[in-house]
Amino acid sequence: MQNNIKAKKRINFGWKSRHLLVLIIALIGTYLLLESRAQWSDMHKWNRAIGDMSLILIAISMAVGPLSRLIKFPFSITKWRRELGIYGVILAIIHTTIILVGWVNWDFMRLFGFEMHPEGMYVMLQHGFGLANAIGIVALLYGIILALSSNNISQRFLSGTVWKFLQQGSYVLWMLIIVHTAYFLFMHFLDFHKATPEPNWAQMPFIILVLLVSTLQFFAFLKTWRVKSKSKKNEVRKVQTSS
Repeated sequence: MQNNIKAKKRINFGWKSRHLLVLIIALIGTYLLLESRAQWSDMHKWNRAIGDMSLILIAISMAVGPLSRLIKFPFSITKWRRELGIYGVILAIIHTTIILVGWVNWDFMRLFGFEMHPEGMYVMLQHGFGLANAIGIVALLYGIILALSSNNISQRFLSGTVWKFLQQGSYVLWMLIIVHTAYFLFMHFLDFHKATPEPNWAQMPFIILVLLVSTLQFFAFLKTWRVKSKSKKNEVRKVQTSS
């Protein structure tokens, strides 16, 4: 009876409400990020704002699991991982499209750091740019797979164990995103032949965001380990007592 009362007190957000709220957050966040770089060119302004918003949504998605283990909420926050991840990937696709259209002009060789030499052949000019984009593309492809499988139909089709194993790959996705973003925030624009630009204001928030997610994951791991360890000790004591 008491469990039923507690269940009724919990706030329940349906999937439609979650999609709507995450979409609103994404739109507002993107607008604010655009305004923070109003002086930039349109391509770089939109590219960076949408890319950053994608990073934020995926970071929140990565933090949801650890938070649910550390704090009791009046509603199930783990359900929000699905919508946060989906819209994070959608924004990443838009971010990639802007780069293809506005930065490399659909020249896929330029996307990987090559430029056309006057003699009519491609030469490697931007090693870091190419590697960072290769990492970003791998992350995007895997993100799309995770987003497409983030539904009840895929979960039933793949079975719980296989689906869970696939979704756990989000940790690898998160690491790829961190490396990709860090390159463009800290290294790409430090060209020896160009004037050193002013520090990007997003550098410190990015570091704080990554550290925050990592800290939550660490303490959630620690709590889970302690609970499991305590449970095993209790089982051993029961066996010893019964024998």
